[in-house]
Amino acid sequence: MDEKKTHFGYEEVSWKDKQSRVNQVFSSVAGRYDLMNDLMSMGLHRLWKDEAVRILAPEEGETIVDLAGGTGDLSRRILKRMHGRGQVILSDINLAMLREGVKRLDRSGHLSGVHYCVLNAETLPFEAASVDGITIGFGLRNVRDQAAALKEMFRVLKPGGRALILEFSKMHGPLAKPYDWYSFHILPKMGALVTGDSDSYRYLAESIRKHPEQEILKNNLYQAGFEEVYYRNLLQGLVAIHLARKALV
Repeated sequence: MDEKKTHFGYEEVSWKDKQSRVNQVFSSVAGRYDLMNDLMSMGLHRLWKDEAVRILAPEEGETIVDLAGGTGDLSRRILKRMHGRGQVILSDINLAMLREGVKRLDRSGHLSGVHYCVLNAETLPFEAASVDGITIGFGLRNVRDQAAALKEMFRVLKPGGRALILEFSKMHGPLAKPYDWYSFHILPKMGALVTGDSDSYRYLAESIRKHPEQEILKNNLYQAGFEEVYYRNLLQGLVAIHLARKALV
C-alpha cells in the first residue's frame, strides 16, 4: 500500500511526518515569534486580532478554547473582553510556543484567568457540547487534518456556540502581486536576520498558498456541520475571519 502523503508548504511529505516538521518550525521561531509578527505585518496583526475578538463577541461567564494559541494574543484579548469573568483555555500542540504564551500572560497579569494545555486540534480532550466558543488564529493552515479539526470544533461546541478562524487567505486586487514578491523574497531574509531561520518563513509563505481560500473554507465549515457561516476579508483578503455557528437544536 502506498504511504499516505500530504503537503508541508510546497513539499510533499508523508502523513506521519508532517506534524513533526511543523513542530520543528515553531520550536525554532518561538522566542522571536511575536517580534517577527510585528515586523512582517508592520503591527497590523494586532488590529486583525482585535477585530477577530470583536466578531467572536465573548461574553462574561463563557468558556472559550484558543486553539494553536501560541503566545496568547487572542487569549489575552478574549479575557479582557469578558472582564476576567470567564474561562479561557490557551492551547497549542507545540510546547515551546505554549511556554512563550504562558510567560507573556504572566507578565501582563492575565495568567490567573487562563488555563493552558498542550493538545492536538484534531483530537480535542473536551466533552461534546461543553464550550461556548473556539478560536484558532493563524494556526489552521498548520493542522495536518483540517477536516478532522473542524469536526472536533463542531463536536465540543454547545448548541449556539461559535467557532472563529483568523487566517491568511486568498488576496485579490492590486496588492496581490507585490505581496507575493514580498512573501518569497523579503520574508525569508527577514526571518534569517531576526530568528536565524529563513526556511521556517519560506514554509510560512508556502503554507499560506496551500491553505483553502475563503469560499472553500466556508464550504468546509458547512461540511463539518456548522450553520450561519460567513467570513470577512481584511486588506483585500490577505487575512480572512470566518465565523461559524452551531445550530441551537
